[in-house]
Amino acid sequence: MSARRTDHSGIVIIGLGRFGCHLAGSLTQLGHEVLAVDRSPDRVQRWSAQLDRVVQADGTEEAALRQLGVTDFDRVVVAIGASVEASVLSVLALAELGVPQIWARATSEKHAKILASVGAHHVVFPEAETGERVAHLIVSRMLDFIEFGDDFAIAKVPVPSSLIGRPLRDLVPTERYGVMVVGAKLPGERFRYAGPETVLMPESVLIVEGTIDQVQRFATLS
Repeated sequence: MSARRTDHSGIVIIGLGRFGCHLAGSLTQLGHEVLAVDRSPDRVQRWSAQLDRVVQADGTEEAALRQLGVTDFDRVVVAIGASVEASVLSVLALAELGVPQIWARATSEKHAKILASVGAHHVVFPEAETGERVAHLIVSRMLDFIEFGDDFAIAKVPVPSSLIGRPLRDLVPTERYGVMVVGAKLPGERFRYAGPETVLMPESVLIVEGTIDQVQRFATLS
């Protein structure tokens, strides 16, 4: 079976474990065509009704990947987590095929170094990233939290009661708290960009950005 395409919008997912199947489903919902590959016939059968194209094949074999037309795709994600050896061999095969963007799931720092050394361009730690994010949510009033590199974060927080009823121009949150309020959702309205004239109302939700410590401190204001 070949998955050859005339454009480069599709994405290949190798491995339909818990992470791979959720990733494939999310990409499909976002409007991307997904070619999912797994060596397990049970997994292929289970997901064939929910995903566009699911193929039973060995994602570690260069010849099998070439036959599927994987070289016609710009982005391939190696989502294998149960076997370090299989994930490394899959990345190596994709690198030999010259795939432009190889994303790979790692289960440890050592695993990540090996993946990078054999050709992965992007390495992700889904379990670690999810655990850290949930930890921030548990110990704070934040409703959502995204951490970026270099100690930078964006968070969704309920408006502190001490800021209610005043425009951001008077509150100067950047000077007082070190964070920038970039968006606000007033009661009954949609999220919108926040400006100097934005007045924070009770039950508003804010999107703020700053260092991790600054965002955490702002989320503790009452």
